Amino acid sequence: MPTPLDKALRSRNAFLAFAGIVTGVAAWSILGGEVFPQDQADPKGNPEEWTREEMRRWLALRNLHPQDSDTREQLLERIQANLRIPRE
Repeated sequence: MPTPLDKALRSRNAFLAFAGIVTGVAAWSILGGEVFPQDQADPKGNPEEWTREEMRRWLALRNLHPQDSDTREQLLERIQANLRIPRE
């Protein structure tokens, strides 16, 4: 007497769908970090302590177009000019 599991596995469509899901999850877990990088969040804390790359990323996310030739001091000045005043 066939069980409900046997009947479900006889259906090729259900089996192929399950196999596709398992394959997709495996591919995501193996390649997820390299192929699908996560968005980098804004740096936290005091801008004076950020690295040059964090400053450039902060400006680029706001379409303020940092130049490669900008010094750290110039980047910091632009960030401080564009920071929002915190709400009290």
